[in-house]
Parts: sequence; structure tokens; C-alpha cells
Amino acid sequence: MIQLKNVTLRRSAKVLLDAASVTLNPGEKVGLVGRNGAGKSTLFALFNGTLHEDSGDFSMPKQWRLAQVSQNMPETEESATDFVLGGDTRLAELRAILHAAELAEDGMAMAHAHVDLADAGEHDAVPRAQSLILGLGFKTAELDQPVNSFSGGWRMRLQLARALMCPSDLLILDEPTNHLDLDALVWLEAWLKRYVGTMIVISHDREFLDAVTDVTLHIEHAKLNRYGGNYSSFETLRAQQLELQQASFSKQQDKIAHLQKFIDRFKAKASKAKQAQSRVKALERMEKIAPVLADADFTFEFKEPVNLPNPMLAISEANLGYKVDGEEKIIVRQVNKSVLAGQRIGILGANGQGKSTLVKTIARSIKALSGELTEGKGLNIGYFAQQELDVLHPADNPLEHMIRLVKELGPTPGQSGREQDFRNFLGTFNFTGDMVKQSVGSMSGGEKARLVLAMIVWQRPNLLLLDEPTNHLDLATREALSMALNEFEGTVMLVSHDRALLRAVCDEFWLVGRGEIKPFDGDLDDYQRYLLEESKRLREEAKASDSQKDSQIQTIFPSSPAIEVLAKPLAPVNNTSKQVNRTPEQKKEDALQRQQKSALKKPLKKSIEQADQKMAQLEAQKLSLENKLASPLSPTEIAETGKQLKSVNVALEELEAQWLSWSEALEKLDLETGSA
Repeated sequence: MIQLKNVTLRRSAKVLLDAASVTLNPGEKVGLVGRNGAGKSTLFALFNGTLHEDSGDFSMPKQWRLAQVSQNMPETEESATDFVLGGDTRLAELRAILHAAELAEDGMAMAHAHVDLADAGEHDAVPRAQSLILGLGFKTAELDQPVNSFSGGWRMRLQLARALMCPSDLLILDEPTNHLDLDALVWLEAWLKRYVGTMIVISHDREFLDAVTDVTLHIEHAKLNRYGGNYSSFETLRAQQLELQQASFSKQQDKIAHLQKFIDRFKAKASKAKQAQSRVKALERMEKIAPVLADADFTFEFKEPVNLPNPMLAISEANLGYKVDGEEKIIVRQVNKSVLAGQRIGILGANGQGKSTLVKTIARSIKALSGELTEGKGLNIGYFAQQELDVLHPADNPLEHMIRLVKELGPTPGQSGREQDFRNFLGTFNFTGDMVKQSVGSMSGGEKARLVLAMIVWQRPNLLLLDEPTNHLDLATREALSMALNEFEGTVMLVSHDRALLRAVCDEFWLVGRGEIKPFDGDLDDYQRYLLEESKRLREEAKASDSQKDSQIQTIFPSSPAIEVLAKPLAPVNNTSKQVNRTPEQKKEDALQRQQKSALKKPLKKSIEQADQKMAQLEAQKLSLENKLASPLSPTEIAETGKQLKSVNVALEELEAQWLSWSEALEKLDLETGSA
């Protein structure tokens, strides 16, 4: 277990934990919450050993293996698969041991290394790594692309996959959802629910915390408070605790006032001096209950739009996409949609289906490949892009950003351009005092996101186009954004993986998928089921289109018609009961089709029979080798037998996969020909 006993932690002169104590048990899934700057990341530094307690005792089992997401942007020409595979430190260690044993020609060491590698899952390491990569939203074609070819957000997804690949007893995750789409987030939740070790996660996504945690650890006033249950349970329990604390505080204050009144009244009288002194001592011994100090909530609002065109915009017969080397790449076809004043639209869709393409087209960042986009008169778009933080000027401060905004866009109706007005306005977004002169480059991600929101609010838009606006926002700011959007009088179009925000703001959804945009008739729970079904469909498509065959299987079965049958379905033969008034030529064509399919089924059946025989042989060979390893052998024989057993296991797995592919193809042909 993890134990902190009276631990004090400092960062520079600031005390982040003061005599804090808590116990975390093995297997618990812990959500670490608290205000920005409360010390969450500092506590993580204690867990991973980069920081030590200033006083008190911290203990964690020495044999525990730790996995965490590196915050460094990976710079490597390794393929995505190899990079993630490198996260399995146990495999890397065992491979190094095997290599050293082979160089030393130490048969016993080689044998032990082969057995250990088998136990560590070397035989399926690559598929495990690739399933992590695909689960986090990458495409099959990207598995072998170099890491450096991906953008920053996608590289951080690879860092997450690399951490999940690492065998661990303790997994610590700091904002793992920041760079994820909703489909990848749903997949990550499912993976973390199956994780058997201890997990501690920092997140500002309440639904994510509710889904994956069963304990909440709250940092407040330099103390650690443990609550049983997920984030929603924590909110309820804490509210009850605060209510009781306030009631106890009020009751104690009444008692203190009563004692003090007696002391003040009788301390000068000799006959009552002893009683008065007794009450003074009672007052001194009393353990004071602290008042409930409510944290200042962050709130803001969008100004009333200058005008509200209706419709805001209309998209007619549009093909959306982009150009690559002069060639058009269409992502979404024949879009016919209107956006009306006052609508609250959530844009849903699996990764890569065209959500960002739609948003960028509406935001005028890219042009439609064909068709028309007609904007309402006076349309004013407030666009929050995923990359919006990157376009801020790191060397400039918030005040300079506001001055530049006014120079570029001109004065906004109802807003003046005086510096004091800018200061007052920025103050409503918690940029107070000297913060308005602080360089943006030194700010946190949450502070940068608040600055972008402030700049959007200043423009008084009538259409808010928000693409993942919550990535760097804490829970309080997300709540403020939700309230501001609900009170906004214009139109909202929202892409977000924050389901709490989508539920609170949107009253209708558009689904972008399979090359089209259509209304989604359901709620977010229905959408999560849709994502799981879509993920299954894509996996099946990838499996059906995979025509690569292992060389060993190819040697055994040089001809494999299964993939061709799966990829190119033949036209079904007409049912004989309906073949009335068929011409001789048509009957001849039907007979020819039946002959073709029959000819395809014969080699399939033969391949399946041969595979059955070969699998039986391999199973017998595997059993023989396992029995041989159990008997006394020389080191050289152990090493050689271990290699043979590994080769047999690999061949058996690949042959079973091929057998399944052929069986599916045969079943497909049987259905098409109407045979039993």
C-alpha cells in the first residue's frame, strides 16, 4: 500500500502539503482532485521519486513497478509500433539478457531467458502494442509511420500508449484525456476499468473520473482528504461535510460568545474570579472549528450579440475535404445543412470521420471543395480551435493581446479601446493585478485557454464554433463555460470529449461518419454504444482487407483463395424457384456462376482440412516439447528446445488465424450459393 504520515511538501517557499496523512490500498483506482496550484503534480513527483518529502514518512512497496506518461515530446524516427513496444520495459530487459547469453554462448541462461520472454508475453507483444495505438485513434496505415511524422497531440497519444504498454503495479496519469477525441476517450475508459493494478489519475473530466475511479483524494488547504467513491460521490459527501462543519462552527461560536460574556462580566469580581478563570481555561482548551471558506467561483458571460441572422449559414450540395499535391481528398460528401439562430448543436463522430474538416470549413480556415456555403448577413464567428493556444504570442502579455485584437478587428460595438477597460475586462477572467503584464509563454495551459475565451467574448460573436475548448480547463472553469454557453443568446456548435459539457449545453447532435452528416437520434449513452459498434466494424474491415500472409503459412499453403473471396463478393445465384421464363443464355450464365463458386469452395475446403491436420501435428509437437523441457536436459538442449517451442507457438497462432479466415470465406460462399 501507499502511506503518507504527517508528510510536508514544499515547492520553493510554498507549502503544498502540511502534515498530511493518507493510505491508498493496492488495486484502488484513485482520482486526485483539487484547485490548480494545490499540489496535485507535486504529489505525483513524490510518487515517482523525483521529489522527496520535507518531513514526515512516505512509503510505497519497493517491488512495485511504476508506469506514467512522459511529458517530453518524443523525437524519434522509430515507427509508432516500435516506439510503443519500447514501453514494455520487462521485455526490453529480457531481450538484453537473451542477447548477452547468446554472446556468451551460455545455454542455461539462454533457456531461462526464452522461458521468461514467453512468460512476459513476447509472442503477442506487437499485437498488444498495435491494439493500444489503434484504440487511441490511429489508423492501421499509421502503425509503421515514424513518430516524428505526427503532430504534437498525436505524439502525446503515443506517449500514453507507451505508458499503458508498460507492465505496472502503479499507474499514474496526469490529464490523460487532454489530447483525446470522444471515441478514444471511451476506449481508454474501457481499458482502465480492466487495469488490475493501483491507479492514481488527475483529470478535470468529471464523467471520466466517475467511470474509472472508486476513491477520491482531495487536496485542500495543504491537507489530503480521502473520500470513498467516485467524483460525484465526493461532491455529495463534501457538501454534507461542509454543511456539518458550518453548523458545528456556528454552534461553537455561540458557546465561545457565552463563555466570553461570563468572563468579561465577572473577572473583576473577587467572588466570581475562580469561575471566570475556569472559563478562560476552558476557552483556551477548546479546539477551534474552522469556518467554511468558500473558494471564489470563476464566472463569465458572453455579451449579447449585435445581431442574430437567421439562418446563420446554409450549406448546399457541398463536398468537404482538402487537397493533397493538387488532388482532392473528399471526407464528407453532399452536405445539405442549415444552422439557425439559437441552436445548440453537438458535433459527434469517430476519429478521422470529418468533424474537424466540417468545423474548419465553417470557420473559413479551409474552403469547401464544391457546393456553396451561404453566410447570413452580419455573421460573426467566435472560433476556438484545438490549436488556438499555439497561435498566442508567447512573448506578449494578455494586455498586448487585447490591444492587438482591437487593432486587427476594429472597435467592437459597445466596447471601448482604453487600457483600463481592457484591464477591467481581463479581470473578469481572473487576470488581475500584475497578471495582465505576465508573458503568455510563462502561463499554464488553463490560463492560456481563459485568455483565448476572453478574446472570443470581446468580439461579441453570434455563432460560437468550439473545437475541444476544455482541454486545459479545470473543473471550475468548465462549469463556468457551461453556464455561460447556456445563457448565450446566439448559436453554439460544439466538438468536445467532455460529455458533461455536451449534456449540459447541446439539445441536438449531428453525426459525422461514413462520408455524410446526419442528425443523431439519441443521447450520449447511445453514442457511446455507436462508437463501440463502429470500432468493431472498422476492425472487421481491416481484418478482411489484410492480405498479408506469414511466410511459414505460405509455405504450407501456397494458394489461399479466402482473402479474394472476402474482398470481392460474387453476385448471388438466383433461387431456382424464381427462374421462370429464363432464356437459355441466362440459364447458362447461372450455371457458370455456380461452377465458379464450386471451384472456389473446393480449395477452401482442402485448405481447411490441411490446416486441421497441421494444427493437430503442431499441438502434438508442442506437447512433446513441453514434456521434454520438464525432463533433465543439458543447457544447450534446453536453449534449443525453448527456441523450437517458441517457433511452434507462433506457427500455431498464425495457422489458427488463417483457418478462421478460410472458414469465414467458405461460410460466405455457402450463403451466396444458398447451400446448407
